[in-house]
Amino acid sequence: MLNTVSNWFDFSMQNPWLVAIALNSILLIVATIIPKKLLTPAGLIHAWGLGVVVWGTLGWRGYGVVMFYFLVGSAVTRIGMKQKEAEGIAEKRDGARGPENVWGSAFTATICAIGVAGIKLGWLDPGWESLLLLGYVASFATKLSDTTASEVGKAYGKSTFLITTLKPVPRGTEGAVSLEGTVAGIVGGILISLVAYSVGMITFTGVIICTIAAFIATNIESVIGATLQSEIDWLSNELVNVINTIIGAVVAISLALSLPSAIATWWH
Repeated sequence: MLNTVSNWFDFSMQNPWLVAIALNSILLIVATIIPKKLLTPAGLIHAWGLGVVVWGTLGWRGYGVVMFYFLVGSAVTRIGMKQKEAEGIAEKRDGARGPENVWGSAFTATICAIGVAGIKLGWLDPGWESLLLLGYVASFATKLSDTTASEVGKAYGKSTFLITTLKPVPRGTEGAVSLEGTVAGIVGGILISLVAYSVGMITFTGVIICTIAAFIATNIESVIGATLQSEIDWLSNELVNVINTIIGAVVAISLALSLPSAIATWWH
């Protein structure tokens, strides 16, 4: 048994792209067959491409992080679904994600993953690897924090306020925040950061950095939603998500660069 596992690990390390294609093709078939659809047909194809890129560049560690985001994010979207549907604030298509959702959530992470691949090919300075991995995790921490805060807030937020004025507004209003949603968002950012730490992608300090970056980016996203999004026609939710995750990754990398090296390597 141990030899089989060892042989599989060696094979996957030597042939990451072949494993990526095979694994994601199997998951694509399973996702197509199961009755409860988490993705639209087009979303499934794009998720397949994302999965191949992530496994091919970052291996099972990076794949584990994106799968955690997808499963938890899909689960929280369905919290209080009947109530949110009755109020007209539920996600469209019964929460099934399309291509725009896939890349709105994962565009920034994909760029970071491709950057890591560039380092392995000798195209980029190796000193960027830990920062790109941090940006990868921070982008997903930001998106999960945003999704969790939004969905929990819409389902359980007792009092929701517009982030720019702190005036009470109905649940589901763009730019609205609540105590319940904010706490849930922080928890979501912490959990996915801990997953990344547990598989060795970031240090414990990285967990703290990603959590802080996710909190900052999520609140900036709320400000964008309360101000610019209603004024600019082409500023869709998906584009705001891309901006949100870019902010999360940039804040995390900036925080890491500003820390003394002794602190940056703390609790590796």
